[in-house]
Amino acid sequence: MKQTNKNFYQEKLNIVTEYINTNLDNKIDIKTLAELSCFSPFHFHRITRALLGEPIGKYITRTRLETATKLLRYSLLSIEDIAYNVGFETPSSLTKAFKSHFNITPNGYRKDKSFTIKKTTIMKTILSIKNPKIQDIEEKKCLYLRMHGAYQTLDYAGAWEKLWGQVKEQKLFTKGIQMFGLPHDDPKVTDETKIRYDACLVIHKVAKPKGEIGVKTLKSGKFAVFLYQGSYSYFAEVYDYIFNDWLLNSDYELRDEPVRERYISHPDRVAEEKLKTEFYIPIK
Repeated sequence: MKQTNKNFYQEKLNIVTEYINTNLDNKIDIKTLAELSCFSPFHFHRITRALLGEPIGKYITRTRLETATKLLRYSLLSIEDIAYNVGFETPSSLTKAFKSHFNITPNGYRKDKSFTIKKTTIMKTILSIKNPKIQDIEEKKCLYLRMHGAYQTLDYAGAWEKLWGQVKEQKLFTKGIQMFGLPHDDPKVTDETKIRYDACLVIHKVAKPKGEIGVKTLKSGKFAVFLYQGSYSYFAEVYDYIFNDWLLNSDYELRDEPVRERYISHPDRVAEEKLKTEFYIPIK
């Protein structure tokens, strides 16, 4: 284990969590946390999720609720005052979140001294993922279509259809065309209406931009390339493994550049559990 690398990320995370713990009664802005961490804006959400074991937003909410349980059990503060002290705008919003998380109301918890807060069970997904290959990747020319919006709502199929349509129209077809996705933004930092995702086709002939279809170069550089087999629905767990289990115990640091996802399999032709994807992590 390269302790200095692990320590570097842990020290940065400690700054973030300490800020959260001392500012529960205030509005906590995710952009402020990203700036405090000094993590690349491209990687802030994935690094913190991997280190914390949960998304940063859920960590903040859970910390507020767990602090509320201590105040309910060991202080004489009213539920209204407790709500404001842990960052809820109204007592009713605390009650709703508390009941959803702990299956009991704040008032019920205060009265029932024998009630045991539920234990959180973290399910570890068994991933089919291999150790990475460290590669120096040459620059690549591509056709791309930029989309905006929450990642789970984007019309990926429509984007690929438009890109392949340009390959046909401009007679660009050759062997070796590859499908890449570039998720640019952290959904916990960037407003979902401004999140950017580029669907890219790496091509080997000279192409021209047309309408919403653009032409650009994917930069060269060093990448850790992971091969994963399985459903796209487990991508979050894949990134958790990469940024926590692998990165923190490696000799590499992240470059300030988006990750890349290469979709090797076609989801209409391959069973979900057999889909193959390569994850390109920019390192130095």
